Amino acid sequence: MTAAGRTAGPVRVGRPSATGRLGVLQPDTLRQRVENAVREAITSGVYAPGERLVERTLCADLGVSRASVREALRRLEAEKLVRTIPHRGPVVAAISVEEARQLYALRAVLEGYAAHAFALNATDAAVEAFERAARALRDAAVSGSRERVIGAKSALYAVLFDHCRNDLVREVIQGLLHRINVLRATSLMHPERLPRSLAEIDALAQAFRARDAEAARRLASLHVENACAVALAELGRQTGTPAARSA
Repeated sequence: MTAAGRTAGPVRVGRPSATGRLGVLQPDTLRQRVENAVREAITSGVYAPGERLVERTLCADLGVSRASVREALRRLEAEKLVRTIPHRGPVVAAISVEEARQLYALRAVLEGYAAHAFALNATDAAVEAFERAARALRDAAVSGSRERVIGAKSALYAVLFDHCRNDLVREVIQGLLHRINVLRATSLMHPERLPRSLAEIDALAQAFRARDAEAARRLASLHVENACAVALAELGRQTGTPAARSA
């Protein structure tokens, strides 16, 4: 069994109701479950960039038809997580150093703005929810589980974007989220980066508690910039591309 199988487990289709109304939705639901399973394996780093995604193996591991797998891979290709190479088939898409640089630059702007707005607009309950999410992230880090850390970090950002009172920022970030998670897997579990990341999140939580919007903007942007430096260095090492922009 491959890593994708261990991640997702068998996908089962429920029995249709007597009226047949629920059965109409089953094919799309199945496709979504297959899509989610493969996406999770990619964004958590189980599948490495450039690794082939063999349809026959995915079908066997997930217990689904080839049609379901192909449709899921097409959706993931639209998200730029998968690319199809002639005579080779679908592979996990690699993110270049320059693409990563651009993603992080956009993240720094958007997350800085969101943090500023959160500090000004979030309710006390939302601030407390962010603090709980920060504690859950620290607990996940102690466990050493990459999947738990990435999941906890995503939950933390969900609180931030759900309560910054700007739906467009949330929509833009959501469109980038899957590629962001690939990069997050590259940087977040770095042995030197993780403790610093946790300290930065704690400082951001304190800025929210103090309702210091300018400090929150600065800390959120700095958090992204520091993650960027680690991710670019690692991507540069993997690809042989210098992380620093040439003059």
